[in-house]
Amino acid sequence: MSTASGTSRHKTARPAFSCTECGYSAAKWVGRCPECQAWGSLAEAGRPAALLRKITAGPVTTPARPMREIDASAVAPRPSGLAELDRVLGGGLVPGGVILLAGEPGVGKSTLLLSAGQAWAAGGQGPALIVTGEESAGQVRQRAERMGALDGQLFLAAETDLSAVLGHIDQVRPRLLIVDSVQTVASAEVDGSAGGVTQVRAVAAALTAVAKERGIACVLVGHVTKDGSIAGPRVLEHLVDVVLHFEGDRHSSLRLVRGVKNRFGPSDEIGCFQMTETGIVGLSDPSGLFLSGRRSEVPGTCATVTMQGRRALPVEIQVLVGRPSPNEGPGRRTVSGLESARVTIALAVLERWAGVRLHGSEVLAATVGGARVTEPAADLALAMATWSAVRDVPLPPDLVVIGELGLSAEIRPVPAAGRRMLEAARLGFRRAVMPTGSLPVGTSPPTGLRVVEVDDLGAALRAVGNDDGVVRWLRKSG
Repeated sequence: MSTASGTSRHKTARPAFSCTECGYSAAKWVGRCPECQAWGSLAEAGRPAALLRKITAGPVTTPARPMREIDASAVAPRPSGLAELDRVLGGGLVPGGVILLAGEPGVGKSTLLLSAGQAWAAGGQGPALIVTGEESAGQVRQRAERMGALDGQLFLAAETDLSAVLGHIDQVRPRLLIVDSVQTVASAEVDGSAGGVTQVRAVAAALTAVAKERGIACVLVGHVTKDGSIAGPRVLEHLVDVVLHFEGDRHSSLRLVRGVKNRFGPSDEIGCFQMTETGIVGLSDPSGLFLSGRRSEVPGTCATVTMQGRRALPVEIQVLVGRPSPNEGPGRRTVSGLESARVTIALAVLERWAGVRLHGSEVLAATVGGARVTEPAADLALAMATWSAVRDVPLPPDLVVIGELGLSAEIRPVPAAGRRMLEAARLGFRRAVMPTGSLPVGTSPPTGLRVVEVDDLGAALRAVGNDDGVVRWLRKSG
């Protein structure tokens, strides 16, 4: 009896463990976190909390009211001054809304938010306070001077203590608060070092509570891990109202703000920016970055229109195919801006159904301007660019090709075909090859754009006048 009682007490006193990467809790230590798959991240976090067996009713803080009587004007979005950022946010910054902006180091998060703070203050929206924990006040001042972001209503504080940050909020009374970054701020009342799971959770919860209580639009900068996910506990993304990812290549001036979560607007929108010597500027029409602007016909190039969120963006795909070398194996495949799996599928379909011999040849496929294309709607353009490179037959420069390529060379429909056609016509394309059914019955294509609907790869090649022996073979096999 005593042995069983002692065993029970031993089990009750057993410590719990939590993951330092995602906050997952476990009763015992394991080498790999079951939630985020990180190795060696579980640390002892004390005894597990006792389960609540009975909960009694308590006083009501805010009485419930009919929904029609609640005033929603207080949370109407206010323009930030950056049109592309407002596009992603769904109209602007919401008073009391908390935004988490994550991105790789050096991509330009601080520059973007400094520009947003300047635009907010200059637009008469009220004071803006930037709290920096990663740079000194002098470093931020130099960047602001280079960007021309010096406004009387734009305040700056270099702090890493949570209580000091709250003190600055009391003094400045900002309408916009920017914390760069949430991993550098810590509270003396909470165990753990800055950037740890416990500290990040406590700091984010405190700043969120202050923002909602006082109606402050708050932006928190977050770090990312090596795989691109947001660092810190997963609960951080649940606490905030909006999660944005700031993406970009160090070797390209293009930057994208991509919405991941948004309680105030669409969560699949993107905003385009360009890094310049004096800061960052929004791009309402970024099409020029993704098209080469070539004037002559060049083999191995084909334009398409991709959907980035709700935005139609033109992209030019370029392919270079080397001469076959039977002594060097299957040949190397080099891809930039495209998914390697989609490229492999397109090349296999070309070899099987179009008679294009690629074994032993080095194939290089890339997008212009550092654009990233992940959707299958660019498959047909990739296949036709590769066919053009192998046959040394240039495609017309006013041609745009859209469609998903199946393993049996069929062309499948793509979503938002109407938006893609409108964007292609606006940019001056005169011919479009698209899947059958892209034009609804009884409708006509946009003015100036001639659309040819195709069912398979052979029909797509015939649509541009390339009727060689391979195309005739496809016609017979169909």
